[in-house]
Amino acid sequence: MPTPDASTIFRAMDRLFGGLVKVSLAVAGTALVVMTGIFAWLVFGRYVLNDTPTWVEQVSLLLVMVIAFFGAAVGVQQHTHLSVVVFRNMVPRPVRLVFVVITDTLMMVFGGMMFWHGWELTAFKWKTLIPLIQWSEGLRSLPMTLCGVLLLVFSAGHLLRALTGRDLRRDNIDQG
Repeated sequence: MPTPDASTIFRAMDRLFGGLVKVSLAVAGTALVVMTGIFAWLVFGRYVLNDTPTWVEQVSLLLVMVIAFFGAAVGVQQHTHLSVVVFRNMVPRPVRLVFVVITDTLMMVFGGMMFWHGWELTAFKWKTLIPLIQWSEGLRSLPMTLCGVLLLVFSAGHLLRALTGRDLRRDNIDQG
């Protein structure tokens, strides 16, 4: 069986990452729509029914976690996450590659730590219930755990691209 060349591997990686981004955007977008709907119910309940639904705050806090963490992971993959590149772009091209490698490595480590500690926290809190909604307290840290996996994977992909000269980020090495 022939060994796949680098282009085939990168295309497969891009398809996988593209799928993960689409799923992450769908999850975050759905959470945003649901949160908008439950706040509409909150306003309706408070001002029309004169009966404020108390569960809205707890569910909204969970949804904010989903939106923030999945949105951040997508931002890292699509190069739209907050990033300071001015200093990196001021240095010569060889030094820029060093900065890119360091940054991607640190993001991988950060994602790995988010995953590991998020997993421990999720497991620790899983049997405890959130007041008012009686859902697992572990759901609060589950988005962080999943985001950690995504950051680890996406940063590893960026690092692999940078080390093989196939970096797609516009602000990176090829400027010069």
